[in-house]
Amino acid sequence: MESEKIKLKGETGQIIEAVVLSKHADRIEVVIGESVRCVLTPTRNMLSYVGNVRGRELIYDRSRADVQAEIAKRDPNRRRFR
Repeated sequence: MESEKIKLKGETGQIIEAVVLSKHADRIEVVIGESVRCVLTPTRNMLSYVGNVRGRELIYDRSRADVQAEIAKRDPNRRRFR
């Protein structure tokens, strides 16, 4: 099975590719590089996810609703919680 990869935007605009460990609407856990883990949580307005790695902020430009839809599409039998 191939790992899901997402693109994160750094503070200065650089794009970083990360491997997804787990993906839920309220948090996304990723690995950057070989061993740096990061937890992304939704912003207050639910329009993106944000996390910190070594003092640097990383942004995933997908809304919470988009991530929920991806999860539901991937596994339609999964129970949905609000």
